[in-house]
Amino acid sequence: MNFGISIFPTDYAIGPGDLATAVEQRGFDSFWVPEHSHFPVSPLTPGHDEGGLPNMYYDVGDPFVSLGMAAQATTDLLLGTSICLVVQRDPIQLAKQVATLDAFSGGRFQFGVGGGWNPLEMANHGTDYNERLAIMDERIAAMKRIWADEKAEFHGKHVDFGPIYAWPKPAQQPHPPIHVAANLPQGIKRVVRQGDGWFPLLQDGDPDSVIDQLPALHEALRAAGRDPDSFEVSVYLCPDDEDVVKKLRDGGVKRVIFLLEPLAPGAALAQLDARAALIERCR
Repeated sequence: MNFGISIFPTDYAIGPGDLATAVEQRGFDSFWVPEHSHFPVSPLTPGHDEGGLPNMYYDVGDPFVSLGMAAQATTDLLLGTSICLVVQRDPIQLAKQVATLDAFSGGRFQFGVGGGWNPLEMANHGTDYNERLAIMDERIAAMKRIWADEKAEFHGKHVDFGPIYAWPKPAQQPHPPIHVAANLPQGIKRVVRQGDGWFPLLQDGDPDSVIDQLPALHEALRAAGRDPDSFEVSVYLCPDDEDVVKKLRDGGVKRVIFLLEPLAPGAALAQLDARAALIERCR
């Protein structure tokens, strides 16, 4: 089993480069950051210290800038989005951001993607919440064409362009691994169609909510002519629980990603050291 670290990068927390260096030094395989572009003022997201979401959601920085800083500070560490809100980003520009980060980092980018959950946030980007999964599907398909083709074009209901030139191409071919956040079983076709990995959340902290879905996922992969052993399952875990980690390991999950609080350097590194001690007990 591999282990990763995730944090909401903020302007009051340890810097992404400094944290990524420490993550690599302590033997973790990957560093992940989430994103939100903004939150419309509403009862769903009333603001700082007003209940609902923790403040770090409001304060999170851009994932690609943060991962670029992490890439510059490290050598082998994998760098991922957990997750990128594809439905809120222009696919041509996003394809360039992904390819640039992958090319400039020497092929270390891991593209975690999802459909998002906040309809008001999406609406400000011109995305209909009810159409988000169809939009995500087309945007991922279009980006795959941009990454692979010298003259790329795509013609769909939600994405329509071409032919275009777009460089750089990613270092990893045909593209960086795509890890799809979705709930199974209803999202299984989308995970298999779009992705190279599944990015689930535990339901009520129960590892069986993921482990019990793996046989059906593997069957769907084999039916699509794909090798289940090459398909990564990475579980985002918060709070930490050693027994849960061990059960996920024994159940076939390939990576656990621990979430750190966005704290100043001393406190952040203390959190990191506690996770490093936990993974040594779980290897």
